Amino acid sequence: MSGKKTAEEFAKEQKEISVSEFFEKNKHLLGFDNPTKSLLMAVKEAVDNSLDACEEAGILPDIGVKIKNIKEDIFSVSVQDNGPGIVKEQIPRIFGKLLYGSKFHRLRQSRGQQGIGISSVTLYSQLTTGEPTRVWSKIESQKKTCYTELHLNTMKNEPDILKQEDIEKDIFDGNGTKVEMTLHGRYRKIVEDYLKQTSISNPFAKINYTAPDGTKIMYPRSLNELPKPPKTMKPHPYGVEFGTFQRMLQNTSSRTLLSFLTNEFSSIGNQSAKEICKISKVPDNTKPADMDRAATEKIIKAMQTVKIQRPPLDCLSPIGALELEKSLKKEYPNAELVTTINREPDVYRGFPFMIEIGIVYGFQNTEEKKNGKKKNNNDDDDERNGESIELIRFANRVPLMYQQSACGLTEAVKDVDWRRYNLDQKGSNLPSGPMKLVVHICSVWVPFMSESKEAVAAYPEIIKEVKLALQDAGRKLSSYLSGKHRAGEAKRRIQIFERYSKEVAEAVGILTKKNEKEIEKKIKDMISSRVHIKEEFAEGSEEKKPEIKKEKEIEKKK
Repeated sequence: MSGKKTAEEFAKEQKEISVSEFFEKNKHLLGFDNPTKSLLMAVKEAVDNSLDACEEAGILPDIGVKIKNIKEDIFSVSVQDNGPGIVKEQIPRIFGKLLYGSKFHRLRQSRGQQGIGISSVTLYSQLTTGEPTRVWSKIESQKKTCYTELHLNTMKNEPDILKQEDIEKDIFDGNGTKVEMTLHGRYRKIVEDYLKQTSISNPFAKINYTAPDGTKIMYPRSLNELPKPPKTMKPHPYGVEFGTFQRMLQNTSSRTLLSFLTNEFSSIGNQSAKEICKISKVPDNTKPADMDRAATEKIIKAMQTVKIQRPPLDCLSPIGALELEKSLKKEYPNAELVTTINREPDVYRGFPFMIEIGIVYGFQNTEEKKNGKKKNNNDDDDERNGESIELIRFANRVPLMYQQSACGLTEAVKDVDWRRYNLDQKGSNLPSGPMKLVVHICSVWVPFMSESKEAVAAYPEIIKEVKLALQDAGRKLSSYLSGKHRAGEAKRRIQIFERYSKEVAEAVGILTKKNEKEIEKKIKDMISSRVHIKEEFAEGSEEKKPEIKKEKEIEKKK
């Protein structure tokens, strides 16, 4: 029987764990749980960083991605951009220190949030191959390029600089950053899918991709101007939590409760602040530092009841309905219908967010094009009715490639009754049909379910807004499909007349004793001229509706 341990002995066993040491043992939490996914994560994190850097610097992104197969299951991934570059002193921390970045403490829409992404790739790279991460950076104020090789010290969560020097060789046309990592992975087509979806959600970016087999793919930009940059905002009062509010009271420089409410929150003006104080019965000249628990609870409760304006749009940078439609048409030029909508911004936990929806219906698959198959417009897509739609999820313009079933956006799609919009749906599953559905959430702080940022949490406010947006888009789809069905029915009726025109001509010929072929020709001419079926898509219209166009009737013979 083992002896008893004392409290002092237990105390000696306690020690601090660094965040990088934790993720070294739990790399699956960062998305590195299988070789295929790990390779994609390396590309994704580097491309996200490049896009963010270019956007914030006001530069149209021109990004080069290259994957090289060094040996079995070992790949070299390099990503180069034309951004502003990184100063020499910051390179080691950005690429070799977890939870280090500029975006965590500001409320502004961006792809990165936690300061984990690219440094987690450095960690995974050295765990699987032992190779250092290599970085080239050229900034405007320097003539030479800074070259750095580094590892991540997991015990200290600090970078280990193996080599850093200024080199004469210039690999950039101006400024920029290039990162190269060697890691264990498995190459699959999902990398191309990610880059294609990134091109859809970032129509202003140009991406040149070189696959391991040497195949080069270029994803051109469909817009030649950057979106309006989002502004940093203050927390919105709706949904703010007690602990957050209490911390803000302790750190504010405002001298009164009234000035605290107007200075520290967005959308609260002088009148709204006075109304909050009046409803809560807390004097507006109270010092924030003197607020006790009871007064704090009253203020928070009053903030949720007073009617306050929605957060300003300038803190978000949505794709835009027209831009998303143009981008989808670029990728799916043969689609029957492309329609998009976006909702007004809403709030969860004090964070504003916005939902955008895109629908691509009746597209032709790449494999069908290769095989020369052409879809028959009269078959009502029966061959695809049993297949689920393809759901494409975006969060702050970043494609979400994994954990679809665990995502709140997927949950919202399943909750919609798609049968009302003329799509097949079995139970609470995704609907069926030849359709791609795009769902984009943009927010100053997206509630991801894990550090790998692959699924969005199912907050009730988010689910509600996604469902409302889907219903708006569903009505457009239903209108199109109803019109298509009516046009198809009319066309089928005409085809029935045409099918039996010979028998009718024979019968009329027997009765009138006239030439059957002449009678049949007149019947067909009459059918084609009386009712002409044509799908007309009015350019620039909000919806595309097939319509039955009636022509001038043949004058009756006297």
